[in-house]
Amino acid sequence: QKAQSAKQEELKAIEGSYDKAKKAVAKLRGEQVDLEERAGEVAKSLKECEAKCAEWEAQWAAHKSEYDKDEFIAALDAEEEALAQQAAATEGEGGGGEAPPPRDGGKAPERGLVRLSSEALSQHSYKDCQHSITLTKQSLSQMSPNMGAIAEYRAKHGEFLERQRELDECTERRDAVRAEHDAVRKQRLDEFMQGFSIITMRLKEMYQMITLGGDAELELVDSLDPFSEGIVFSVRPPKKSWKNISNLSGGEKTLSSLSLVFALHHYKPTPLYVMDEIDAALDFKNVSIVANYIKERTKDAQFIIISLRNNMFELADRLVGIYKTHHCTKTVTINPHKLAAHLPSAAAESAAIPAT
Repeated sequence: QKAQSAKQEELKAIEGSYDKAKKAVAKLRGEQVDLEERAGEVAKSLKECEAKCAEWEAQWAAHKSEYDKDEFIAALDAEEEALAQQAAATEGEGGGGEAPPPRDGGKAPERGLVRLSSEALSQHSYKDCQHSITLTKQSLSQMSPNMGAIAEYRAKHGEFLERQRELDECTERRDAVRAEHDAVRKQRLDEFMQGFSIITMRLKEMYQMITLGGDAELELVDSLDPFSEGIVFSVRPPKKSWKNISNLSGGEKTLSSLSLVFALHHYKPTPLYVMDEIDAALDFKNVSIVANYIKERTKDAQFIIISLRNNMFELADRLVGIYKTHHCTKTVTINPHKLAAHLPSAAAESAAIPAT
């Protein structure tokens, strides 16, 4: 009984682990789907940012190779000032003479600026040059790239890596729980098949002993997945063909069911059984066989049997009689062994008393 209790507790623990594993697998699958959707969105956003970043970097490289914004604006300001001085000097001289030298000691302005002669300067006015400078500044401000795209790309890329890391962790946890779930399923299948083989073999012995020559068989509907379809119980009564238990007579069904109960008791004994008129459909011989088996082979269990057959309850250790008097149900319990031992002495005493 201790081993039975330990096995039952172990089975309950395995079933609990199996249920927990199933719940954990379902939860992780939901998390995996959510993370995959989020990872897809992040990957899509990342691709868009990469495209924008590549476009802006190309524009920035093209513009940066042509000029530097701050230096170019400074050069334009210097050119504007030089042109204004030259225009003022030209107007003061009446359109003749050379242009005044630049303020930097005769050096030509940087960035490829050309020194113009008086004849060339006379062809341009100060207002035209000022207008050209203004247009150039506006064009330059419109072509300035959005440097925030690079920071946004880096932020999205970091978020993508974080989501990828979470997805990898979730996948590892899912694989671990799935492996545990498969191990529990395999353990359940192995233990079931081991018990099924023992019960099937014992069932044959029980049915042959009870029927004195019959045969019984338990078969799996689906041997690959025995938990999906169930079990078929077939019997062959003496001198008859194989039949399903549903096609047997009342007495044959009773004997088949009792054989299965006794086989289960042999595999995993139960301390208490309650049976209600199991001998109602049996003849005298089969009632005696079943009663003697219960009496001799199942001493490690207690049987409470409701019966009206003499050859069944005569073998009981205790008899509980139920009767009714004055519209009230009453019970009486007797020990048949003590009663049988007392009856001969009582009969002898009654015979020794002389008649009066």
